[in-house]
Amino acid sequence: MASHIERRKFLATLLGGAAVAWPLAARAQQPPKITRIGFLGATAPSDVFALDRFRAGLRDLGYVEGENILIDFRWAEGNYARLAEYATELIRLRVDILVTHGTPGTLAARQATKTVPIVMIVSGDAVATGLIASLARPGGNVTGSTFFDPELSAKRLELIKELSPSAKRVAVLLNPGNPVNAPIIEAMGRTAESLRLELQTFEARTPDEFQTVVSNMIRQRVDAVAVTQDTPFVSNSRKIAEIASNNRLAAIGFVYFAQVGGLLGYGPDIGDLWYRGAYFVDKILKGTKPADLPAEQPTRFILTINARTAKTLDVEIPATLLARADEVIE
Repeated sequence: MASHIERRKFLATLLGGAAVAWPLAARAQQPPKITRIGFLGATAPSDVFALDRFRAGLRDLGYVEGENILIDFRWAEGNYARLAEYATELIRLRVDILVTHGTPGTLAARQATKTVPIVMIVSGDAVATGLIASLARPGGNVTGSTFFDPELSAKRLELIKELSPSAKRVAVLLNPGNPVNAPIIEAMGRTAESLRLELQTFEARTPDEFQTVVSNMIRQRVDAVAVTQDTPFVSNSRKIAEIASNNRLAAIGFVYFAQVGGLLGYGPDIGDLWYRGAYFVDKILKGTKPADLPAEQPTRFILTINARTAKTLDVEIPATLLARADEVIE
């Protein structure tokens, strides 16, 4: 009888221990939480040449799509009016973090949420446009990489004058939907006055308008065109460079613009900024608040000269300019 009772106690103890052990084992085998990233794109996915650099940065920090992160993409395809709607849509998906590129997309994201962290991969002068309070202390829920687009645009005028001292009239290609335009034109205006250059602004929103706009520039007898670093212009750099070259118009813009056919390019390496975007994502996911995570500016600027385009345009590049070039495309 005693042995029977002891046997029942042993079985009860065994089963009781198992009842405790099984849930613990089940919890240990549960898959890790997948972080959800909302990506707000201003263009079409095929237009973002640096997107692979962002993904590479995430991989190098241990984030693998489908395993521990999921990226929900929304693409405005150049229509900035869609950005607000898509930003709101991503917020409704309860994403853990929002990633944007360009000032219009970052502004739309910030207007959609004051709580979800926002990483701007690249934005033109985020302080001037009110996206952040300062580089050291961004405040709010936005941080990332930014550069002083107005100053860069003004510097490109200096390069045009060095390339062609006789130049008198320069066209500026703008996207009217970009809020950075006002400080850009202000900075370029000051530099143009000191260089005795006359500026004329021309607007375009879509690739379909490029040919007409350049034709208008030719009719106005401009000596060169400065292409601002707007997302649709970056995405369609090759087309703009080709149209300018076909019309024998010297054109300067960002680095990538010269790499695909523009005459001159000056600015930061955009691919590096996209790669660096993963750093901000990682820091925020590990607990750093955007308000306390200093925004960054590029420290290296590249001067690219497309010698092939110069030959096509029958433009002689001054030796002083060639000597300073970081990249000469033969």
